Amino acid sequence: MSTDLTILYRGPLASCDYDCPYCPFAKRRDSGEQLRSDRAALERFTGWAAEQTGDRLSVLFTPWGEGLVRSWYRRALVELSRLPHIGRVAVQTNLSCRTGWLAEAERDKAALWCTYHPGQTPYERFLGRCRELTALGVRYSVGIVGLDEHLEEARRLRAALPPEVYLWVNAAEGHTYSDEQADRWTALDPLFPYSRHPHRSAGLPCRTGRSVISVDGDGTVRRCHFVRAELGNLYDGSYRSSLGPRGCPLDVCDCHIGYVHLETLPLYDVFAGGVLERIPARPIRIPAPGGFASPGPARRPLPVVSR
Repeated sequence: MSTDLTILYRGPLASCDYDCPYCPFAKRRDSGEQLRSDRAALERFTGWAAEQTGDRLSVLFTPWGEGLVRSWYRRALVELSRLPHIGRVAVQTNLSCRTGWLAEAERDKAALWCTYHPGQTPYERFLGRCRELTALGVRYSVGIVGLDEHLEEARRLRAALPPEVYLWVNAAEGHTYSDEQADRWTALDPLFPYSRHPHRSAGLPCRTGRSVISVDGDGTVRRCHFVRAELGNLYDGSYRSSLGPRGCPLDVCDCHIGYVHLETLPLYDVFAGGVLERIPARPIRIPAPGGFASPGPARRPLPVVSR
């Protein structure tokens, strides 16, 4: 029986070329042995994915570290994008790597979720990388962490990016926003209210564990990155019998790669065809009761479901 499955893959890689103060893994160094282990794990995963020709797979790489500075992540993105049973392959990246290798990828399938970190890379260098992606015809979104010191850089970036490129804003972890602060970020990203507060999730239906799974470097399958209970192993197929509808066991969900899959939120409609790379299907619609209203003049969004 064929399966339509989205996989969030996170191997052991933890090293990054940036030292962002808001990231717990900044400037961590992986040893040569750790890098070899990560490479072997990723190659095992991509080999497995290539063999699943009876299924329809989409893959998002969510490494703790920066993956695209490693050749094996670039190669995995290219190779998976060329397979007919792969619907989408995307990666979260700080975009510090070169971009020319993407010319080898199927650009209707490969996509990048890019984060700009002011203070870690020159603005012009990051913007230049974005322009390279546009010239290559690669789908991408760009985002920033919503800290006050990032606001002017975010405004500058929004003005410089093509209007069709979505600029998202992540609420800073542990940060409380006044309504005035939130309004400033919402003016840049009308979907910021979804990030501002954690979402009540306990017992609510979620696609994770049914059509979305998390996989680590050993092949252990969980419903998502944030629920530790195991569903089985990818490589022996034991996870398949555990797939099915289930409510969330956590009280709240506060990360986009988690709450985007909540069935109580309309985000699959918003990002239809671009859930993994965080690209809206059309110009962002403003939240309204029962879903999303037709595009129109921007107005203040309704409150999100939160604690």
